[in-house]
Amino acid sequence: MSQSRTKPKTLSRRVLKRTKLTKEDIEDLKHLLSLKRPRKRSDCVNSLRPCPFVSCKYHLYLDVNEENGSIKINFPDKTIWDLKETCALDVAERGGLTLEEVGELMNLTRERVRQIENEATEILRKLGIDPDYDLGDKK
Repeated sequence: MSQSRTKPKTLSRRVLKRTKLTKEDIEDLKHLLSLKRPRKRSDCVNSLRPCPFVSCKYHLYLDVNEENGSIKINFPDKTIWDLKETCALDVAERGGLTLEEVGELMNLTRERVRQIENEATEILRKLGIDPDYDLGDKK
C-alpha cells in the first residue's frame, strides 16, 4: 500500500484574484516567463525535467477548469521539483503502468483511476473504436 495522499486543492477564480504575490513569487514568475516555452511535442521531448511549464495541459502538477477558471493543484504539499514525473506525454510514451502507478502520478486512488479507465473505454466503444487497439502499433 502506498503512503497517504494529500487531497488536491482547488482555487476558485475569485480566490485567485485576491491572492497577493510575494517578491519571491514575482521573481520566480519572471524567471519562468523568460524561458522559451515549447510549442509542440518535438520541442519539449528532450528539454528540462521536471518541466517548469505548469500551464501546459499535459503537466501533472495542476489542472485548469476552462469552464469556471478554477485551478486544481494536484499536489498541494509539493513543488514541481519534488514530483517524480511532470509530463503526461512522457508517461504515456513509456506506457505499461499499473492502476496504482497511474494513481500515484495523478494523486488519485487506484479505484478512481479504474473508474476513469472504464468511463473512457465506454466512450470509445460508443464511438465505434476498439478500446484494445494499440495506437502505438505500426504494422
